[in-house]
Amino acid sequence: MDILVAFDYRKEDLEDMPIQQLAQYIIAEEQKPFTTEVSITFVDNETMAKLNSQYRGKSGPTDVLSFECDSVEDDLSATLLPQNPVYELGDVVIAVDVAEAQSSEFGQTFQQEIELLLVHGLLHLCGYDHIVDDEAEIMEAREDELLKRWRNEICK
Repeated sequence: MDILVAFDYRKEDLEDMPIQQLAQYIIAEEQKPFTTEVSITFVDNETMAKLNSQYRGKSGPTDVLSFECDSVEDDLSATLLPQNPVYELGDVVIAVDVAEAQSSEFGQTFQQEIELLLVHGLLHLCGYDHIVDDEAEIMEAREDELLKRWRNEICK
């Protein structure tokens, strides 16, 4: 797996967090190929507001955006051998200041909020959504399950 992390903003607050390890864990748990590539970028509010406007038609910054890549669709068998091409999962962009504000609002640490947003963004790339209530329940349950195992079993 190739996890590309870009700290475009507040690198000093993020670089010691296990971003790559958590992304690898989620991708493995979602049974994506070992040739999977994903990028994760941390940005300021201005950059996120531009992306949110450009791609969602909404004003102001949001906490996380996910951008799927054009990759292998349903048949992953072509990506199961080492000589096969990269499976480009997509890009996750996280607004650091929004995450920090939400961590206070929701009563968790900054790192916990970053982890939640990362998992949320990656699950979007894996096909989860929350537009309708039934899908939201499934996605939130999966987020909770993965984060609980990550924090209780993997991070110890």
